[in-house]
Amino acid sequence: MVQFPPLMSGIEVPPMGDAFKAAQAHAARGCDAGLIAYSMTPDELSAAIVFAPEVPLVEAMVMLPTCGLGFQNALGALAPPEVALHLAWDGRFILNGAKCGGLRAAASNSDPAQTPDWLVVGLSVPIWPSSGEGGETPDTTALFNEGCAEIDIEQLLESWAKHTLVWVNRWEEEGTQAIHSAWSGLAWKMGDQIDMNGESGIFQGVDEDFGMLFKTSDTIKLFPLTAVLES
Repeated sequence: MVQFPPLMSGIEVPPMGDAFKAAQAHAARGCDAGLIAYSMTPDELSAAIVFAPEVPLVEAMVMLPTCGLGFQNALGALAPPEVALHLAWDGRFILNGAKCGGLRAAASNSDPAQTPDWLVVGLSVPIWPSSGEGGETPDTTALFNEGCAEIDIEQLLESWAKHTLVWVNRWEEEGTQAIHSAWSGLAWKMGDQIDMNGESGIFQGVDEDFGMLFKTSDTIKLFPLTAVLES
């Protein structure tokens, strides 16, 4: 049985169910913050945490990188030392240079200036490669392909919850700067040339609310993190 830390609780979703949608449904019905809907199959770990923000949505979106730090810490504690996980701005996990699942987010409203009734951050991580054998899709990977076959997935879920709660507490006590410092050291492609909305530019960094600062040849654009919210 999955054991979650104090202030968190869990509800298992059927193997063919959608943990992200299940968490949203529970949030809309008024469940307590800290509920984690989860599903574990031989192929994938999926889970989603319900938050009850007390700040406007634009500030509450800090929970996306916060959950990313929680997963990076959890995997780092269980995986072999040669495994390197980076965090993309939009929530993707980059494991040893290839995409390996990631995070997504949804909220009760999409107005950045309003405080949402709830915010849900979902996690999905492939355990086994969907293509059967590794090497067919070099830009994507799974835990099995990267030397993580021995990781207990139930333990990984528990560890993600525990480490995420630690980072949420740090955010409450120290503010966004603590999340900024840790996340920036793991950010994928920060300082590099990337493509964004059909344009090429430099990912210069993030603002205080984790909006992307994107420098093109003639200007610097700001992409708010609320842009990654799913309806």
